[in-house]
Amino acid sequence: MMLSDYIPGSSLIHRTPPGLKILSLALMGTLLFVFPRLDASLAVLLLVMLLYPLARISPRIMLLQLKPLLWVLALLFVVQWWMVSWQSGVLVIARLAALMLMAALVTLTTRTTAMIDSLERGLFWLRFLRINPAKVSLALSLAMRFIPVLAAIVAEVREAQKARGLDRSLIAIAIPVIVRTLKMADDIAAALEARAYDPQLRRERTDAEKVRES
Repeated sequence: MMLSDYIPGSSLIHRTPPGLKILSLALMGTLLFVFPRLDASLAVLLLVMLLYPLARISPRIMLLQLKPLLWVLALLFVVQWWMVSWQSGVLVIARLAALMLMAALVTLTTRTTAMIDSLERGLFWLRFLRINPAKVSLALSLAMRFIPVLAAIVAEVREAQKARGLDRSLIAIAIPVIVRTLKMADDIAAALEARAYDPQLRRERTDAEKVRES
C-alpha cells in the first residue's frame, strides 16, 4: 500500500473544504515552530492523532505514516538529547510527528484534483506577478503527495542496505535514494507529458464545464 493514498469516505474531515485543511496544516506548522513549547507540541500531536478516528481511518494506517520516519525521529532524538536535553529531543520529534501525521491526514482525506483546484484558487494573486498559479498548485500538491512516498523510499533503501551491512553508511543510503527519486520524478514528468497535461488548458476546461452546468 502506498502511504497517503486517498481513502474515500464521508466523514466530517472528508467533507471539510480542502483549502481549510491546507490552511490549517500551514497554520499548525507555523505555530509549532514559532512557539517551541513541549506541552503545546504534545497536545497538538495528541489532537492530530484523535482526528484519525474522526476521519474513520484505522490506527494501523496512521502508524504506517510514521513508520518510514521512525529511524530519523530516533536519530534526531538522540542528537538533541546529546547536544541539548531529552526535553529538546521530545520537542523535536513531537513537532515533526504532528506535522507528518497532519499532512498525511490531509492527503488521505482529500482527492488530488480537489487539492489542486483549492490551491489554484488560493494562489490566484500570483497572476498579478505573472506567475501561473495552476503550475504552482500542481507543484505544491505533488510535493505534499510525495513527501510520505519519499520517506518510504528512504526506509526501503535503508532496510536493503542494512541486509548488506551498509546501513551506517550515509553514501550507501543517499545515492540509491537520489537515483530512485530522480527516476520517480522523470516517470511523473513523462506521464504528464504523455497525457499532454496543461494546467492552463485544464482550468479553461473546468470553467467551461461550470458554465455548462449552470
